[in-house]
Amino acid sequence: MAKKRNKINIYTSDSYKNEPRSTNTLPPEKQNLRVLLDKKKRRGKEVTLITGFIGSEDALKDLGKLLKSKCGVGGSAKDGEIMVQGNKRDQVIEILLAKGYKAKKSGG
Repeated sequence: MAKKRNKINIYTSDSYKNEPRSTNTLPPEKQNLRVLLDKKKRRGKEVTLITGFIGSEDALKDLGKLLKSKCGVGGSAKDGEIMVQGNKRDQVIEILLAKGYKAKKSGG
């Protein structure tokens, strides 16, 4: 009779290995950013989402920090998206255009 071996499942948090990361950040005039208002999975609370950023995670966080401080609200920047709390779509577009980014409204 053969010995029974216990299977050991090892889980890691190395999800970054599967995602392609862009270390080169495009200049602002070549970025095509979409600014949209979202309520999904947020218990009816509105957030302004900025998508389409191509670049490093540090550059994304710096842009997110700038937008949050100029709007005077909280938010987060991760997974290629910047989330700003509240309906700040018009204000965010003005800030991005002043910084030289190509930004447009998206969604309803």
